[in-house]
Amino acid sequence: MRYTIEVMTFSISSDNLEATLALGNAIGAAVKGGEVIELRSDVGGGKTTFTKGLAAGMGSTDTVQSPTFTISRIYQAAKGLELHHFDFYRLQDPGIMAAELAESLNDERAVVVVEWSDIVADILPAQRMRLTIRATGEDSREITIEVPDHLTDVCTALKGYAQ
Repeated sequence: MRYTIEVMTFSISSDNLEATLALGNAIGAAVKGGEVIELRSDVGGGKTTFTKGLAAGMGSTDTVQSPTFTISRIYQAAKGLELHHFDFYRLQDPGIMAAELAESLNDERAVVVVEWSDIVADILPAQRMRLTIRATGEDSREITIEVPDHLTDVCTALKGYAQ
């Protein structure tokens, strides 16, 4: 059986760290739980900055840090939600972390963010958001966001944000 996933694509310019935080905040305010967000960029591209904004938008008061050395972190958010943040940069094989990711993906209260996802691509759902962040200067970025259209609240937030 084949089906097509309808995706809306948004292109957003971020001139500074605050703009990247604000973008994350806008998306964080729109998520309901169960969303999966794949972050793609080079090292130092702004993935953690975006995730800090996402957590703030979700109502988290936790201090967000890159999970590069811990591989995963969980942050408490408002409305009973959690932000599960994974970073597979240092792994050659996901091992037991693949099982932890799969468990998070099945948690309807979790918003799951995955960095360096190639190693777990077969675990990730087809219907996920994908942010591709490209540095255009020291603090400026071009951010392309692909959002499955069933995430209507996120699409609405981004339409309003992009205007």
